Amino acid sequence: MKKVVVGLSGGVDSSVAALLLKEQGYEVIGLFMKNWHDDSVVISRECPWLEDSNDALIVAEKLGIPFQVVDLSVEYKERIVDYMFREYEMGRTPNPDVLCNREIKFDLFLKMALDLGADYVATGHYCRKGTTKTASGEKVYQLLAGKDPNKDQSYFLCQLNQEQLSRALFPIGHLQKSEVREMARTHGLITAEKRDSQGLCFIGKVRLPEFLQQQLSPKEGAIITVPANADKLQPVGAEFSSREDELTALSKAPELLPGDGKVVGKHQGAHFFTIGQRKGLDVGGTPEPLFVIQTDVKKNIIYTGEGKAHPGLYRKALYVSEEEIHWIRTDLTLKPGEELHVLARIRYRQELQSAVLVKAGTGLYVEFSEPQSAITPGQFVAWYDGEELLGSGVIA
Repeated sequence: MKKVVVGLSGGVDSSVAALLLKEQGYEVIGLFMKNWHDDSVVISRECPWLEDSNDALIVAEKLGIPFQVVDLSVEYKERIVDYMFREYEMGRTPNPDVLCNREIKFDLFLKMALDLGADYVATGHYCRKGTTKTASGEKVYQLLAGKDPNKDQSYFLCQLNQEQLSRALFPIGHLQKSEVREMARTHGLITAEKRDSQGLCFIGKVRLPEFLQQQLSPKEGAIITVPANADKLQPVGAEFSSREDELTALSKAPELLPGDGKVVGKHQGAHFFTIGQRKGLDVGGTPEPLFVIQTDVKKNIIYTGEGKAHPGLYRKALYVSEEEIHWIRTDLTLKPGEELHVLARIRYRQELQSAVLVKAGTGLYVEFSEPQSAITPGQFVAWYDGEELLGSGVIA
């Protein structure tokens, strides 16, 4: 009998994952990860980890499986929270969910499970694992999209590697969310009707800017609106000496300066804002809403544009530096000068977009068929071949 450790989060998805594994004959152990408890940032009652761990315990008892709580809060702070602060300070927008899967669930948690003698770890993610053979006949693992198109979470696992995938099980990836809830009801699991958690627990009911202000000092600066017809925002029309020069131009945001627009308001810190953001600007009196099109954390300026069709929001390409390129399918790694037609997304839930990967000497360009809105440094771009997620990278 194979032994599997399930990350029981106190939600319906991981509860049903454990139920299915038990039914399939695995020896199942439930572990709840306590990732955050810092009362200086959020009051404990606002972060329902206690309630969640109790729900996970009740599910484990119902299923008749061993259960314990593991405290990973020190490592979580070092690997996730401190990283978030550093990224925001530099004017980038990190994705803590992707990092949590790479650094916590499929690294620390996986090692803990292996120490317990487990063969696998399992989570309640809506994605699937497959296997195929490389051109040379070697077996490789595939990360496949979940069958529920509204819940596919493969994007959040875009930084996993072959070793991590070989030890991972995703028991509910072939199911619809409605089926998962129905199974939980049929088996009398306390989590059957529980709402899905929104965002990271440690932020609790505190808004992200307020959380960031615990470490990043507020500093007043100007909000500048740039007109849609500004010269710097017009399409690149130059002749290029090489394909790489063209991609460099397409992937670079224009260098905006205060003289490119007019001051329309004040903000409390450029590092609290992200590209594409609409809420929190508190500037009225414009025919269409303002969107953040660029931030300058050194000069503490936010540049905005009017309306979601503003050209400052759109770019046709992005760049990933060499050290940030990650291939799940390492057998498909591109060499300099090679190209690959893919489907790609730059955020969770975004429809997959037609694109081409172009490997250059110093990194990787992703050129989209259509311009993309709010390409955001620090976020992850993930590329697919149909249902299979092949690799990902941090947007430079």
